[in-house]
Order: sequence, then structure tokens, then C-alpha cells
Amino acid sequence: MTTDSIVRFVGIEKTYDGVTRVVDNLDLDVARGEFLTLLGPSGSGKTTTLMMLAGFEAPTAGEILLDGKPLSHKPPHQRDIGMVFQNYALFPHMTVAENIGFPLSVRGVPAVDIRARVERALETVQLAGFGARRPAQLSGGQQQRIAVARALVFEPKLILMDEPLGALDKQLREQMQLEIRRLHQRLGVTMVYVTHDQSEALTMSDRIAVFHRGRVQQLGAPAQIYERPVNAFVARFIGENNRLDGIVESADLDRCTIRLQGDLCIDGSLGEHLAPGTPVTVSLRPERVQIGAAGNTMGRPATRQLEGALREVIFLGDHVRLRVGLPGHDEFMVKRPIEEAHGLPAIGDAVALTWAPEHCRAFAREDVHRP
Repeated sequence: MTTDSIVRFVGIEKTYDGVTRVVDNLDLDVARGEFLTLLGPSGSGKTTTLMMLAGFEAPTAGEILLDGKPLSHKPPHQRDIGMVFQNYALFPHMTVAENIGFPLSVRGVPAVDIRARVERALETVQLAGFGARRPAQLSGGQQQRIAVARALVFEPKLILMDEPLGALDKQLREQMQLEIRRLHQRLGVTMVYVTHDQSEALTMSDRIAVFHRGRVQQLGAPAQIYERPVNAFVARFIGENNRLDGIVESADLDRCTIRLQGDLCIDGSLGEHLAPGTPVTVSLRPERVQIGAAGNTMGRPATRQLEGALREVIFLGDHVRLRVGLPGHDEFMVKRPIEEAHGLPAIGDAVALTWAPEHCRAFAREDVHRP
């Protein structure tokens, strides 16, 4: 991936009613050759952002640049952008070859060149020999690959994908995630991908832009987004989390002590700058928590662990999930690899939970107003 930007969103705003900003003051650069995912819940502004880049929506304010040139007055078919839709949008009355060749025919490419480029596109998505079939004769995964081939065939500067795997079952969706990722790595084309599926974003992306209420909350590599979320929303939305409410008791650089209900203090780290006395939500990943018999401090001070009772053990093949009941909180989850399953406490046993402070991150509570 190179460091120069192929796309720039500069001060982009979008409103449909003149009051609510669906996209709010967006500044975002897309690096040439990268796989950037726009991730967020429904209504967060991610799809509207993609549609403005594609030309199907117009910004209320701001400018979108492609290779340094404004796109405002260019219709979608003149933007040199390939698009893959959620429902594939294949023409049912056309053959596979005709579907893939359609973007070339509307651009006036000679028929002999269309045939050659369609064959190459089919080989690229591993569907050589399927050109004479109709879309209805293909599986969902095959239709999705044909939609990708159609987006690639005219060699655009940019490929946009709007939740293209949403209609597939879980196993096929996971397979197609890897296929699209490998295709991107092989071709080096810039891709901007929209999804609400966090695991999909983590699997496929070079970078992820996490959207919420029309704004990008965090932009970074998947590992950075997962391990070091910048606020309570990102921590809650990305991956599994145990969440506990408390107050910052003390803070020193990025380390802190949080006082939970019942006057119990735990060690953690600050996900953002917070002063003592600030109400916070503590985020703890289930896989980062150690579990043992109560009274065993596991090398840590007894005041810096949580104690409760093991309520449930759930077998999930390669790991087990353990539900622990804590005072005032009966849904604390711990995830441990399957090789540890035989050494775990029994259901009903009193247990102690510990963690490294850097994995216990404190964020200002979302329900607390801050200036």
C-alpha cells in the first residue's frame, strides 16, 4: 500500500431535512491501493458516504476528490469507479459474459476486446467457462464473484462494495471474505468496503473507519481498533466486551485505578484523558481475563481482582466461554482456549478474575454529558 491518497473527503456534510446531519464534517483520505472498510451500525452514515463517492448521492457541503480532481459535477458512469451492490444487480436476461461485458459495451469497447477482457475477468474470479450461463443458474457465491468481475473488467481506479456478502450464509460469507481479500492483494486495486459486520471488517481490511452518528470515531488498522479503541462506543461496537461502570479514583499517565460499585477498586488503563472523579465504563475483552479459584490472587494483590461464582460453561469447539456472576453483574464472560478446559473451576464454585492493567480500558461513560 502506498502513502499517497487516491480519494479525499474534505468537509463533507449530508442532510436530507436540513436539520439532521447523516454525515457530519467528514475529512477522510483513502490511500492508493488500500482496502478501507467503512464500519458502523445502521444509520451511522457509512453507506451514505459510499453513495456520495459513487455519485448516487450529492454532498450538502464539502468536496470529494478523486486523484486530486473534484467529483461534484461528474455523473456515476464518468467517475471511473466500479461498484458491487448488496443484491449483486446482475441482469437476469443476460448471460454471465454479457453481464461482465456490459460496462465495456457502454464505453464503446470493440467486441473482440470485450470477449478477451471478459475471459480474463472470469479467470480472475475463478469462474472460467461460466460465460454462457445465466445468473439464475449460479449459486449466491458465484453471482457475487460475477458482480466483482463486472466491477473489475473496465479496470477502474477504485472499487466500491456495499455489503456484498450480506445475502450469503455464514460459511460461504467467510470463504468470500478471504477470496475478496486475496483478489485485492493480487490486483492491488483500491477498494472501499461498507459493512456493519465487525468480524468481516477485522478480517478483510488494511484500515477501518468506524462510523457513529455521521462521524468517524476512529480510523486505524484492525489490530489498533480492536486492542486500543479510543472511546466507549468503539470499545462496545468492536468485538466482545465486558462492561462495568465506575469512577476514576486516581490516574497517573495512562494508568488508573477505578472504583466500582461496592467500593471495590481495580487497576486499568485510560482509553482517553480522564480526571479523577469522572464516571467511566470499563471495557474488558473476555479472552484477556484469567480465571481461578477464589482466594488465589494469581500473583496480583487481592484488592485488584474480582470475585464471583461460575454460573455456566459453554463449549464452542476451539474454546470455552464461562459466565461468571459478580455482585450486581450476572453476565461477565470469560473466554479460554479449549486446552485449559479441564483445569477450570466447576459450575457453582467461587472464582477470582484477574487481568493485565493494559487490557482493562476505561472510557468516559456514553450517558454522561461532556463539554
